This record gives sequence, structure tokens and C-alpha cells, in this order.
Amino acid sequence: MRTTTLLTAAALLAAATGAWGQEPPAELPRLALEDDDISVIGISSGGYMATQLAVAWPEHFTGLGVLAAGPWSCAEGSLGQALGQCMSTRHGPPDLDALADRRRDYQTRDLVGSDAAFATLRAFVWHGAADEVVAPTLGEALATQLRDWLAAPETQLRVRQAPDTGHGWPIRTRGRDIPTAQLADCRLGGGTHLLACDTDLAGELLDWLHGDLVPPDAPADDAGQLLTFDQTAFDAKGLADTGYLYLPAGCETGDCNLTLALHGCSMAAEQIGEAFVRHTGLNAWAAANDRAVLYPQAESSLANPRGCWDWWGFAESTWQLHPLHDTREGTQMGALMAMLARLTDTPAEE
Repeated sequence: MRTTTLLTAAALLAAATGAWGQEPPAELPRLALEDDDISVIGISSGGYMATQLAVAWPEHFTGLGVLAAGPWSCAEGSLGQALGQCMSTRHGPPDLDALADRRRDYQTRDLVGSDAAFATLRAFVWHGAADEVVAPTLGEALATQLRDWLAAPETQLRVRQAPDTGHGWPIRTRGRDIPTAQLADCRLGGGTHLLACDTDLAGELLDWLHGDLVPPDAPADDAGQLLTFDQTAFDAKGLADTGYLYLPAGCETGDCNLTLALHGCSMAAEQIGEAFVRHTGLNAWAAANDRAVLYPQAESSLANPRGCWDWWGFAESTWQLHPLHDTREGTQMGALMAMLARLTDTPAEE
């Protein structure tokens, strides 16, 4: 990835607070959160993973938000294709007809959800027009794919491409005490990939997915708490030991909704501390609208040096010719769904 705005080692060390260096975190609690209005949101590799989850289990989600990523299953289990067609397009654009055939094949084997279940989702697609990590045309390809799969895309789908904006998550900085080291240039990206564009994308995204939300009137730290939890109970290759949960005051006893938020490559706590889990703007909006936010964490490895979510198949068995990472049998997919099941106190998906 482009890293023009690199954090210094000292800034990274200062940012890495919370889970790192503390006592082992507690297990993810069973909160009996509402299970009928769950959204999944992701950026970059997290955006690819978010779409994989929504396609695999559409009956469990009402909203899908994707930032700076391309169409569902774009890599088709190939790292070379991921790099050549799903980040850049130097090998040509993704073949949407082939991806539609892939989805139909999965449906015949009960590996993803039905057309009817997915067709009811609301979706939000955002891309920076100056993105040099994931080509903006890939966001357009995702939007085309979703228009084919949603029942009424003119009312269910919102697509935005932001001019002069690079690869990352635009955030509003006015009135917020965010360390400069945890911000990236709006156009250049790099660093934490939290873009200082003075744009409240989190609010626009959540409002589109869930409708007429109440604007926040208090800082997120005053309206709730950011907890760490033990991810080792959710055994899957590529997961870090510790994840995060933002829990608004009053949600401890349930009666709140839930959003799953997935970081991008080089955006986990391992690399940028708590910048992503604290500063996207999601927490303040969630607190104002009784919505918990789950922030699972991926980790870096030899097979996955930037700590990405598995959108090309690295977490599956090395001998698999056709890894099922983008289906209900994907190891990371199953772990993420098990986390949602724990929070909503419902049976985990098999």
C-alpha cells in the first residue's frame, strides 16, 4: 500500500494503548443484543470481507457498507488476481458475469445465501477518486454488481465517489481531540488511513443503512466504553488474540442494535494502536442511537504481512485448489459470525 504519510515508530508506540501490554482481556460477553438490525461495514480488505459476509448470510444483516473495495469474490481464491484485478486493474477489470456464475454455483451447494434474502439489504458504497491502492473503477464494479442483486437499487443503494480523496476512511476532525499522528492526508492516505477530510462519513453511512438517526451530542468516550475481548476463543487462522467492542451506556443488558466494523490492511491495532476503533466516528453515532460496534482484529503473518482480512484465500488449507474463504465454510467467516452469535446470544452458524 502507498505509505506517503508514514507514522514514526514513536507515534505508533504512543498510539498503541488499550489491549497491548495490559492484562489478558475477558471473553466476549453474551449481551442478548437485538439480532434484527445488524449492519456489516468494512474498508479495503474489510470491505471485501463485509460483502463476503453479507452474501454468505444475508438473512442475518440489514445493511452493508463498503469503503474502498471492489466486487464480491473478486480475487476468486487467487492472490495474483487479487493484486492484478482487484487492487489495480492492470490485468483487466473483474469479470462480473463470471462472479455471478460463481455465486450461483455456491448457491446450488448451500454455501451462500439466496437471491431473495440478499435482495432486501440496504447498501452503501464509497470510494476516493484519488485512491492509488484500490482503483476507483473497482468501487464502480461493486456498485454495478449490487444493482443487479438488490430488489430496488434506486432506493436501497447509495454510491459515492469523493473527489481528491485517497485510500482510507474520511473522518471529521473539527471539535475532536484526535492526535495528529493518527491522521492521514485526505488525498494521499497512508499512515493510519484515517483521512483528515473533515467529512463525517460514519454518520452518512449509518444513517443510510438504518434511517433517520439521532446526531451525537456527546463524545464517544463519555457515552460508552471501549472494551477489549479475547479472540482466541474464535479459532481461525489470521485472527489476533484481542478484539474490541464499543458498548454504549445502557447496552449491557441488551435492547441495543449491533454493527460489525472491519478494518483494512495495515489498520489493525497491531499496526496503528486504537486509532481505527476510536476515531472513525462510528462510536459517537452508535452511542446516540443505542448501537454497539464490534471491531474484530486480524493479525499479520508471513502469508498475510499487512494484517488483511481473508478475501483471497490465505486462511484456508494450503492444499485447497479452490479455497472456500468467501463462503459459509470460510474459517474467518465462521469466526466472525460466531462473534455476532455470542453478542446476540443466538446459536452460532455451522
